[in-house]
Amino acid sequence: MPATDTVSDRAQEIVDEFSLFDDWMGRYEYLIELGDDIPLLDEDQKTDENYVHGCQSDVWIEAEYDDEDRALHFRGDSNAKITKGLAALIIRVVDEQPPEVIADADFDFLDDIGLHEHLSSQRNNGLQAMIEEMRERARRFRN
Repeated sequence: MPATDTVSDRAQEIVDEFSLFDDWMGRYEYLIELGDDIPLLDEDQKTDENYVHGCQSDVWIEAEYDDEDRALHFRGDSNAKITKGLAALIIRVVDEQPPEVIADADFDFLDDIGLHEHLSSQRNNGLQAMIEEMRERARRFRN
């Protein structure tokens, strides 16, 4: 994904994609497809440091800072398909962005696609935990 895309450009792209589906069954299937395309972690990267606490499922997200392009690169994995799709959505929006952009990123697009109202409270809590974990990683690298 080109680093020139802004977080809001990527978020709007997701909103546009989700609007193509007439019902939530189609949106869930698309979410699962997104999870199938997520840059996965190797088993040795599924560490306590990369583990996201607060999720119903097991979720790991790794962040690596690239000094050359001054951006964070994310990869993730989960043992649940929908959760992996949620991680893929968030990664897609913030991957290859500077830490200060990620730390202050707006995730209102999740409401725009109606995601919060169609997830269980446990999955919503897990989604928030993923977002907060990624923001925290960004804060560590913020200048």
